[in-house]
Amino acid sequence: MPELAVFLPTLVGVGLLLALAVAVLLAFRVPFAFSPAAAILRGAVQLAAVSFVLSGVITSPQWVAVGLLVMFTVAAVSATRRVGWSWPGFALVGGSMAAGIVATLLIIFGTGTIDLSPRYALAIGGIVIGNAMTVAVLAGRRFAETVHDHWDEVEGWLALGATPRRATLDLARQSVRAALIPATDQTKTTGLVTLPGAFVGAIFGGISPLEAGRFQIVVLAAIMAAGAVTAVLVITQLAPVRVQPALPR
Repeated sequence: MPELAVFLPTLVGVGLLLALAVAVLLAFRVPFAFSPAAAILRGAVQLAAVSFVLSGVITSPQWVAVGLLVMFTVAAVSATRRVGWSWPGFALVGGSMAAGIVATLLIIFGTGTIDLSPRYALAIGGIVIGNAMTVAVLAGRRFAETVHDHWDEVEGWLALGATPRRATLDLARQSVRAALIPATDQTKTTGLVTLPGAFVGAIFGGISPLEAGRFQIVVLAAIMAAGAVTAVLVITQLAPVRVQPALPR
């Protein structure tokens, strides 16, 4: 069983990391302490399945398009559930994400920044979709929390005759900025604090460090562009509130 011998250190290492995470969360009595471990196990199963499937379809434009569509659908559903599930909410979040993702990919491939091929489309598309999902969640949850906490201020604006959109405008802008902070900090510290996965993966794949750096900066710019569009569209549609929003779970 040589294959098992290759994966045994990985299984042991991941198992110990999961045990450490769960032990710390249980010791601090954090709710849903087993959620990170369940997420890793689910991710491992999904990655194994995806790796198996992609090995046969990575060169097929049609199957790559199907894969990206599945990724986007799952991302939109996950983001909507975090913000507050409803079919109108799904349309709002999904539409905002789609606008940011499509605009970003059109610029990248339309300008020839990156060659349009199934391999690159899948790599960049998957990264941009995942980060757009994160930004949508951060923006939606931050806005709901901020408006909930500053409802007296919003009511004051409304009492003075302001429109619902104007009453939450400052809070909306703060929410967009907060949603983009992780991506902004990641971009600013690239090469100093961390070496991003796309950069390291490209080098391990045999690409020169210079070419890997070019690919990574395109990825970072794509993340920022898609995130900015997604956050602004999500908040723009959520901003006109007339009643105090519930805190997201």
